[in-house]
Amino acid sequence: MEPAERSRVPRIDPYGFERPEDFDDAAYEKFFSSYLVTLTRRAIKWSRLLQGGSVPRSRTVKRYVRKGVPLEHRARVWMALSGAQAQMDQNPGYYHRLLQGDRNPRLEDAIRTDLNRTFPDNVKFRKTTEPCLQKTLYNVLLAYGHHNQGVGYCQGMNFIAGYLILITNNEEESFWLLDALVGRILPDYYSPAMLGLKTDQEVLGELVRAKLPAVGALMERLGVLWTLVVSRWFICLFVDVLPVETVLRIWDCLFNEGSKIIFRVALTLIKQHQEFILEAASIPDICDKFKQITKGSFVMECHTFMQKIFSEPGSLSMATVAKLRESCRARLLAQGQCIT
Repeated sequence: MEPAERSRVPRIDPYGFERPEDFDDAAYEKFFSSYLVTLTRRAIKWSRLLQGGSVPRSRTVKRYVRKGVPLEHRARVWMALSGAQAQMDQNPGYYHRLLQGDRNPRLEDAIRTDLNRTFPDNVKFRKTTEPCLQKTLYNVLLAYGHHNQGVGYCQGMNFIAGYLILITNNEEESFWLLDALVGRILPDYYSPAMLGLKTDQEVLGELVRAKLPAVGALMERLGVLWTLVVSRWFICLFVDVLPVETVLRIWDCLFNEGSKIIFRVALTLIKQHQEFILEAASIPDICDKFKQITKGSFVMECHTFMQKIFSEPGSLSMATVAKLRESCRARLLAQGQCIT
């Protein structure tokens, strides 16, 4: 590609991430030129919807959220739909009191260790940038560790909190959104035993066996544990797995509809690339294929991708997920998986 053509796509994206050397500028330009039209149309509709002040839970809002929340409204909509705004309003000053509480050197060291590992490709998190978001990230994670001592700090939470900070540009809002995710939306993902996380990986396995039996049979035949290929999808909620804009569109729905969205995304990725996955002949082979299916135009074209997650996996209710969680959790506990 000619240098002049290359320069049309900025080296740094709107969120501060550097685009990789192998970034497909042409494919991105083609996608974004049409997506921009969609974004403009959605922004007008959202502005009208939000004129009333509140963000009520309704079929209209659900439909709007599935079609994407404009960046300028995202923080407000996430705060309202997740219950984070209500929690913040009911607990004035609580976040700042957490930061002023007793010190916990072990917690502080664990968080500090991960700060430099959090988004090294994002200019806003570099120490040379002013203001550097590392301090904000540290505060949010420290406050949450004091707030939820049963969890403290767990690797993966740094990436989630980092995204929340980039969207809200507000420490306190990021804290309450993190609380909504870790405390309510994601059941027991980040506790020391990570039982909720292990349970949901098993739930995905059951869903794949039911909806995509050929892939389920292959995984069983090769002896591949689901945690080997999808743990990062769940722990980081697709951060650093899928393109930024696609992750944010997934999170729009996650804050509104809950954790079943994670299964919809995972099932769509697997179903779309079923034939490719079925070519795998070994464990390393299948691990490589699961990395490859998170790249390319299918995941970059976030608007089409989000339409697919609500059509491709078919019916998937929270009642179904809850029932599967119950049986998978019981099986893991019987195997002694509750031990840290």
